[in-house]
Amino acid sequence: MLRVNELSVVFGQGHDALTAVDRVSFMVEEGASFGIVGESGSGKSTVLRAVAGLIPDWGGEISIAGKPRPRRLDRALARRVQMVFQDPYASLHPRHTVDRVLSEPLTIHGVSGVEERIERVLADVGLGSAFRFRFPHQLSGGQRQRVAIARALVLEPSLLLLDEPTSALDVSVQAEVLNLLARLRRERGLTYVLVSHDLAVIAQLCDRLAVMNQGRVVEELGVAQLRAHEPAEAYTRQLMTASLGYDPEAIAAFKDFSA
Repeated sequence: MLRVNELSVVFGQGHDALTAVDRVSFMVEEGASFGIVGESGSGKSTVLRAVAGLIPDWGGEISIAGKPRPRRLDRALARRVQMVFQDPYASLHPRHTVDRVLSEPLTIHGVSGVEERIERVLADVGLGSAFRFRFPHQLSGGQRQRVAIARALVLEPSLLLLDEPTSALDVSVQAEVLNLLARLRRERGLTYVLVSHDLAVIAQLCDRLAVMNQGRVVEELGVAQLRAHEPAEAYTRQLMTASLGYDPEAIAAFKDFSA
């Protein structure tokens, strides 16, 4: 479903140039769920935004369903690839009702059966028609993220890009949203690319993952290896140790992998 080959993204020019993504390559099979993990600033969200068409200048190759992705994302491809953003408080227009949020992409793409699609997608994310004409400030954080997921699904894409979809939510709500995403993938045959700093989230939702540091992929491994604590690279082992919580001895032994 997705092939990324030697993807590079550079922000700025000359002495101010910053290489955010440096020759990243990976492949995601149709129906699979692929995770990208790394600390803040590792470039993982930039990879997702380049695939989504939100970054116009990038180098390398991106192919979706076997077709090269053009520099300018066309409408047909945009319908196949949708994104769910990290912050449900920022990704929804505060003055737009849920109905308008969901109907706008359908209008842009000239899709018929708007009423039926909106009712169906709200039911699919566990909200129902009672939420259709509410504003974002009338919703909880979890409900807002369900609306954001519904917006991504309303065009019936095949590839869903998830940028830290639960990090802004309470722990109990995180579990609900992760279970929802797992069910939607199963029922709709979706392919996921999930960016997260939380290895537990990756282990729950993904089949394979890439570990990024300083814009590069350090290691790619299966979730079984992650759960068994069997990474090959020292940086991945350190990342796993950090995910277990505060440990003074582990902090004293941490190495700087930024060089």
